[in-house]
Parts: sequence; C-alpha cells; structure tokens
Amino acid sequence: MSNIKTVQTIKGEKISYYDNIIGSGTMKDVYFTTDKKRVVAFYREPLDENAIERLRMITGAYYQGIFSDTSGKYWENLFCWPTDIVFDGKLHGVVLPKYNEEYFFKYGSINDDFLGIKNREKEGKWFSVPTNRFTRLDKREQGDWKNYLRISLMISRAVRRMHAAGLAHSDLSYKNVLISPSSGNACVIDVDGLVVPNKFYPDVVGTPDFIAPEVVATAHLPKTDKKKVLPSRLTDRH
Repeated sequence: MSNIKTVQTIKGEKISYYDNIIGSGTMKDVYFTTDKKRVVAFYREPLDENAIERLRMITGAYYQGIFSDTSGKYWENLFCWPTDIVFDGKLHGVVLPKYNEEYFFKYGSINDDFLGIKNREKEGKWFSVPTNRFTRLDKREQGDWKNYLRISLMISRAVRRMHAAGLAHSDLSYKNVLISPSSGNACVIDVDGLVVPNKFYPDVVGTPDFIAPEVVATAHLPKTDKKKVLPSRLTDRH
C-alpha cells in the first residue's frame, strides 16, 4: 500500500496524495490525491523565481480570467488547467484536475488489445495516421468524421481563448492535446509553461513536426539575438 503524504498549497489548502508515481512527463512526476479527483505533479528539478512567478500567475490571475465568469464551466472541459501550487520543502508542484475517463482507451487495439494500450492516454498520433487508426485500433475507438470535425472546432476554440487572454501554449502537439474520437471531445494539457510576451518566455521551442518554420530557422541563434523567433501566439497557429 502506498504511503500518504500531505502538503499545503499556497492558497492554504491541505492536499493529501499517494506517494506512488502514476505517470511521468519530461519535467514532472504525477501522483493521485487521496480523493482520486485531482493529481499533484511535482517538478523533478527546483524552480527559479521566474518559473514560480509564472505558476502564480497561471493559477491566479490567468485562471480567474478564464474560469471565473459564467462560461468557466465550458472552458473547464477544454483545459486541464493548474489550480494551485504546492511545495514539499524541496520541490514545487501543481495541483490539477484528473483527466476525464473518455481520454483513456476503453477497448484499445484490435485482437483483444494486442498492443496493450487499454487504459492508456489517447494521444493524437493514434488517430492521425491511417495505419494506426484503421488497422490497429478497435472500431469502437475510431470515431467518425462528425466527431473529428467537432474535435477540431474544440481545439481551435481552446487555443483562441488562450490567445485572447494574451497567452501562448508554445508546445501544441500530439502529447499536449488529448482527444476522444469516440465522444468527440478534446482537452489541452500541459499549460503550466504558458508564454506571456515580454514577461514569461518559453521553456521549450516545441515538438518536432509541430514547430513553426520561423522558429526552426532561428533555433541556432542565442536567446539574446533580436532575429531569434521564439514560440508565441503567432507560432501556435502553425
């Protein structure tokens, strides 16, 4: 049985979580809270003051700006947005809602899930490549064109809302947008590194195949070079 740890958020809430990693990304390890309604994602490396301030803005003013009005419930379905910050004495982390069940494979691949993907996240690559979608996935996972059109509209709305708030994702890719063709829904994730022009700069330039050409063309230049193009709202549209 996993040990239970408790931390306090900067907003004063005590969060209890199971000390058992349920998932890992490039920068964070993820743990379930004891109520299984949220997760805590701890950064593996200490954060500098600029990164901490960015998280404060994302979980504070930017969160309030998007989710506090009457349309907030709608946007909660399109983003997995950090709601608070925790610190365990060594490392910082963020509190997030857990992904809806629809973003995990229920049936997986054909032939009794011979690829072993059941219960794994539905990354876009499974549906964008015809070989994967039509010859490997269970038919009940494939969805139809009506749902793909709906998904496209939902992703566009989410990105447009983010841009309207003056924010850029900087790394929109298969890994950072979950889709569910069987239900026609989508969710933008990994928004804890949002870019704010002239205030918070991108941590990464993006994911290969999804990086805007102008960013690739100047990738070799130092950040201080005025000719260097960094990820922004304009490059998100690529």
